[in-house]
This record gives sequence, structure tokens and C-alpha cells, in this order.
Amino acid sequence: MTETLSPTAAQDDVLPVASARSAASAGTARPGAGAGRSVVAHPAWAELKGAVERIRPWQEADGSIDFTAEGAPTREAAAAEAGRVAAAVEELAPLLPHDAAYHRALVADLRRWADGGFAVPDFLDSLLAFQPARQREHGRQHLVVFPMYTQNGNPDRNLEAVVLRMVWPDWLAELERTRYDNPLFLGITFEDFTSGYDTHSAVLFPETIAVREAPERFSWGGIFCDREAARFRRVVEAACEVTSLELPEDARGLLADQERAQQTFVLWDMVHDRTHSHGDLPFDPFMIKQRQPFWMYGLEELRCDLTAFHEAVKLEADGFPQGRDVQYAVILERLFRFPVTGERNRNYDGLGGQLLFAYLHRSDALRWTDNRLTIDWDRAREATVRLREEIETLYRRGIDRPKLVHWLKAYELVSAHLAPHPGSTWAKGPDALDLTLPPRKLVDDVHPDEFPLSMFYEALAKKLRGVIASTEGITAEHVRPVAA
Repeated sequence: MTETLSPTAAQDDVLPVASARSAASAGTARPGAGAGRSVVAHPAWAELKGAVERIRPWQEADGSIDFTAEGAPTREAAAAEAGRVAAAVEELAPLLPHDAAYHRALVADLRRWADGGFAVPDFLDSLLAFQPARQREHGRQHLVVFPMYTQNGNPDRNLEAVVLRMVWPDWLAELERTRYDNPLFLGITFEDFTSGYDTHSAVLFPETIAVREAPERFSWGGIFCDREAARFRRVVEAACEVTSLELPEDARGLLADQERAQQTFVLWDMVHDRTHSHGDLPFDPFMIKQRQPFWMYGLEELRCDLTAFHEAVKLEADGFPQGRDVQYAVILERLFRFPVTGERNRNYDGLGGQLLFAYLHRSDALRWTDNRLTIDWDRAREATVRLREEIETLYRRGIDRPKLVHWLKAYELVSAHLAPHPGSTWAKGPDALDLTLPPRKLVDDVHPDEFPLSMFYEALAKKLRGVIASTEGITAEHVRPVAA
């Protein structure tokens, strides 16, 4: 998946709450508030970033500082660094008047953390004060500092700082207003960041922040479309070279243009994200905390991507050039990057990519012959729509089924196209499961790699390993070809 407001998280654990053409050609180039004076060019940003980087190694996994640990600072030293962060925020705040309430609350939270002896941090007050979705404006800057973990990055709740800009061009704002209402969604790009984002993380989610209690509802969620676009361009370009896939001219143009790719991903993300709460969903929705087999998350993420694809077809017909680009991006990202990224342990995004490849292959929309990959794009569009319809039918019928039956039917759908692991218990059917246990306990019987990579993907993974690794920490400024 492209990262969205329902990001790739702990495989069978919890799915957290919420995942073109250039702005000029789309009639959108108006910079927003705070676009003129760069936060990262101000000397106080370097001070802030340096202080955060000095604090981070002192923190435990829960964000606290254990002053008895080897290499720990004195309380006075930690307090001095926290004070530097707070002072830098106060110095930078006038550049960002739209975040004044947040920055005041942030400084108070930092000082309370220090006064409390740097126990487990609680930044609930500043989290509630940060409301970037209330006024989405293209080019608007935000300075964000929180103790948090970063999805697909750092699992510990370290202090992080990031300066970002909103991506909210006029055409996207109009689509959100008229067709794809998503009032919490933020398309964003990096200006600069601390170490937790020098990773594969491409999201900023409020549920990752250390707080004393979770708010009743979250009011925003951000996705870094510049990182998504940059790694898409690098990985797909390398994959096309490895597989000898010849892309249509407009798809080649998408790979060559970072701005256009960012416009593509911000639209894809916005539609994908809202899909998690739209459609014929089973009563036990995917947006609440629950434990499920990882293929359920894989199908949900794939359903949202295929819905974005379906809407992109309609947008193209309505004259939106970004619609065509989203179609290319969904197929190419799903086929090439998802299956070979990350560990194989319950990798549900990888599973969705494998399923799409197998479905297109069996539909004769995709061929791997003579060590060359070819795609019939018209057939691929038709097959992609059919796969979405099959998943939607599974969901609609799932409303009338018990949870375990729904999981088994989903397993049937996936295993009709992907071979299960030879040692799988679930592949043997319900007779092999202890049905006296509650469904959540049966998740323990899921094989860590329930649907292993095909021979095609095993070979592709070896070829792209270095390219995938090179996308760690990538931004729009760092896109460059890397040999596969």
C-alpha cells in the first residue's frame, strides 16, 4: 500500500484508526500561509533538531529516560536539552501563526515532562491543540514535535521533530468537497526531520504519539506523498529494467516527473483512506482494535487500493488526467514494490501485491515469457475491476456470516490464486483448527509466511533488494537512479 491513514502496522495485531499532472497544469500553484519564510532555514531549527537528536538516545522504548542506565545523562543535562527544544519552538512559532495554540501547548508539555523527571511522556494537551486539518492550504508549513513511534520506521516512542508542508492544490480540494469527502486527510511533504523519519516511514499519525489516554477520536492524519512518489519512481524504474517491461509513454512520463507523481499519490491516498469506512462492511469493522489473520488486513488494504483504481477510471473519463496516473501507480506499485518490501512475517501489504499479480496473470493481462514482462493495460484494467468486485462480494456476504466463517471464505479467495505454505494449518480447512477456541486464538495457527513468494517474486526480490534499501529516508530531493 501506499502508506495511508491505515498504515502497515503489526501484522495480525491492530489496524490503527485513520491510511497527475503538475500543480501548474492543473491550475494550482498558489502557496499557502507560511510558504514564504522557511522554518528549516532559520537558525533555531538547527538548534531544535540538534537538541532532539541528543535526547533521543537517552530515551527508553516508552519514551522515558532512565537516569540509572549506562550512558544516561544527568537530569540537569536532559532538562537543558528539553529547554533548548522549547526555546527553539518559541523562536520559530512567529513564522507559523496558524499553529500558535499548538506551540504554546507543546512548550508546556515539554516543560511538564522535564519537571516530572522525564517519566513516560504525555503530550495529550499539545496533540489536542494541533489541528492542521481545520484549514488545509496548499504550501502551508507546520513544525511538529512529539514523542512518538514512526510507522515502518522506529518502533520506540522517541522525541521527533519534523517540518512539513501541506499538499492541497485547488483541484484536489474541489474533489474532496464534491466527491471524496475526507475532512481529516492531510497530504504533506517533508522539509526536514529527525532520525525517526530517516527510515521508510511515510506517515504522520496521531495514534503513534505518547499520551496518557487516547482521545475519543482523532482529527487528522498525514501521508508524505513526496516520499511515496520518490520511492515509487526509483523502485518501479529499476523493476522495469530488471523485467524488461516497456511502459506506455504516459506511464514513463509519470516516472520521470516527481511533482506529477506526488499529485498522483495524494489523490490515491485521499480516496484510499476514506474507503476504510465506506461500502458494505462487516459489522466488526477494520478500523477498531481487534486481532485477525493477516490476510484480512491484506484484503482490506487491497480493497481500498482497488477502489481508488475504480474511482480513477471514472475520473479519467471525466477529464481528470490524474485519474490515468493513479491507475498506473496502483498497478505498478502493487506489483513491484509491495511484494518485495519488508519482512515476510505476516506481511499483509506484500500479500495484496502478490494477489493482484496472480489475478492479472491468470486473466492473461500480464505475461512473464522469455524472461520479459508484458502487460496488456486494457485487460489489466478490466481484471483489476473484477478483483475489486470479488472482494466487495466477500464483504457483502460477510455481513451475514460469523466471523470465523468470514475469515475462512476470505482464505478461500486468496488461496484460489496464491499457494499456501505447505506447513499451513489453515490450508487444511476447519477440521484442522480447534474450533472450541475463540476466533482470535486461532490467529496463533496462522503460519508467519502463510502465502510464500512465488518463484518470480523470489528472483525479483533478490534483484531489487539494494534498490528497496536505498529508499530509506528518501525525499523528493534525493531521487536518483540506483542500479538494481
